[in-house]
Amino acid sequence: MTIHTVVLIPGDGIGPEVSDAVKAVFEAAEAPVRFVTQYAGVAALDRGKEDLLPAETVAAIREHHVALKGPCTTPIGAGFSSVNVALRKKLNLYAAVRPVRSMPGVKTRFEDVDLIIVRENTEGLYSGIENLITDGVVASLKVATRVACHRIAHWTFKYATHRQRKKISVFHKANIMKMSDGMFIDEARKVHNEDYPNIKYEEVIIDAAHMKLVQDPSQFDIILCENLYGDLVSDLCAGLVGGLGVTPGANIGDDDAVFEAVHGSAPDIAGKGVANPLALLMSGTMMLNRLADTRHDPRCAEVAEKIKRAYSAALEDGQKTRDLGGELGTQGFVQAVIERLNG
Repeated sequence: MTIHTVVLIPGDGIGPEVSDAVKAVFEAAEAPVRFVTQYAGVAALDRGKEDLLPAETVAAIREHHVALKGPCTTPIGAGFSSVNVALRKKLNLYAAVRPVRSMPGVKTRFEDVDLIIVRENTEGLYSGIENLITDGVVASLKVATRVACHRIAHWTFKYATHRQRKKISVFHKANIMKMSDGMFIDEARKVHNEDYPNIKYEEVIIDAAHMKLVQDPSQFDIILCENLYGDLVSDLCAGLVGGLGVTPGANIGDDDAVFEAVHGSAPDIAGKGVANPLALLMSGTMMLNRLADTRHDPRCAEVAEKIKRAYSAALEDGQKTRDLGGELGTQGFVQAVIERLNG
C-alpha cells in the first residue's frame, strides 16, 4: 500500500493544536498519509531558524509537492511581511481556492450556499511593491501581467469542468482600473470563448457583486477574482456559512500545492484547548482529494469522504466548538468526529 508523504507546517498560535487534531483524525481514519513536520513563521524563529520561511521548509514542499499548513502570524502595519505571501511566491502557487458551503448544524441566514472562490495568488496589490514618495505620501503598485491573467482564467475553467460546475463569474473593477482589471477580464473572455464556451460566464463589477452576494448567494457558482478582491470576497462568503472556522483553503500551482486553514493564529486562545480544528480538517480532505487525482489513488478520495461524513454528522448532532455555538473544546470535537468515522 502506497503511503503519501505530506509536509506539515503547524504554524503559530493555535496552529499546533489544530494540526495535532487533524493528525489524530487522519490516523483514526487510516488515511494513507505520512506527515513530515517543517516550520514557518514565528514557530521557525522560536526553533532557532534565521528566516520566517526556512529554505528547508520550501525544499521539503518541492520534494513532496504537497503540504498542510496551520495559520502563521502576520503583524499589522509593521514588522515582518506575510509568510503566506512568501510561500505562494516561492512555489508559484498561483491559484487560491476557497470552497464555501453551508454546513449541517451551523445555522446562518442562508441555506444551501455552495460557492467556490478562485483567486489569482501572485500579483495585484499583494505584489508588495510600496514606495515612500515623500513625507506623508506612499504609493502602492498594482501589478498585472497577461501571462498570469490568462493562466488563472484557464486554470479556473479547467477546474470548473473537472468539478462539473456550471458558471463562472468574474468580479472586477475594470470600469475604473481599465488596464489591469481590463486585462484580467479580457483574458477570461478569451479562455471562455475559445476553449470553454459550454460554461456560463459573466462579469460583475466588484462593489455590485458584494451587494448581490449578501442578497442571494445562490446566483453565483464559481467566482474568479484578482488577488485583493479574492481575499475580501472569500472572507465575506465565509460569513455566509458560519465564518472562517468552517471554510478550507488551498494554494495550488503547476507542481506543488499547500492546503491551509485560512483563519488567523488566534494567540489569545492558544494553549487553552478551545480552538476549532474543523477548517484545517476540511483543508485536509481537500488535500486528500488532490492526492487521489494527482497520484491516482482512489483510497485518498474514499478516506476524504469518510472524514467529511464524520464531521458533518458531528455538527448535525450538535457536537460543535464554542465559535459555532457549541460547548466542545478541540479534543472534544476531535473525539466526536472519530466516533462517527465508521457510522
